[in-house]
Amino acid sequence: MKENYQKKLDEIINSIEKENVVPSLLLHSCCAPCSSYVIEYLSNYFNITVYYYNPNIYPLEEYEKRKAEQIKSLDQFKTKNKLNIIDSDYNYNDFLKISEGLENEREGGKRCFSCYKLRLENTALKAKELKYDYFTTTLTISPYKNSFKINEIGNYLENKYQIKYLYSDFKKKEGYKKSIELAKKYNLYRQDYCGCLYSKIERENN
Repeated sequence: MKENYQKKLDEIINSIEKENVVPSLLLHSCCAPCSSYVIEYLSNYFNITVYYYNPNIYPLEEYEKRKAEQIKSLDQFKTKNKLNIIDSDYNYNDFLKISEGLENEREGGKRCFSCYKLRLENTALKAKELKYDYFTTTLTISPYKNSFKINEIGNYLENKYQIKYLYSDFKKKEGYKKSIELAKKYNLYRQDYCGCLYSKIERENN
């Protein structure tokens, strides 16, 4: 039986509300549209810092465009608690290393799993360094991403680095649909491929 990650998230949020605290959360974001609903939802319970670490995005011009859109969007979102951003360096070699030998994998396969781990592990390390209470990612909002694998990696990193991972399946409760609506509301740029060179090629060939 598969784990219900939305239920796990609800349990964590209920515990936070009972304790009457506002924990800090380092939220890895892949792009502005995906972060829109996640920020709207989680900012009721956390002080959020968006962490923009996406060395998979290709080419550099696309990376810069998505990053600028992410930064711009944070000024538009209305949040109950604090909202900040940390920008990370663009190091495309980080992605090339983890995708070596996996170049011909279909989108959604082993290369993507390695990419999830690359970005989540970097987020966990940054959260540990800066003493955040939790870390998580916006990636589970997409119906094209494997939420089970993402949370499995998050659990592994939680135990490895002893920092709490916020379990999620943000596509639940119509999260993906709401992210599309919010992207339209704020006129956010929505890309037509996941981000890496291989997803771009696959999209162009289909």
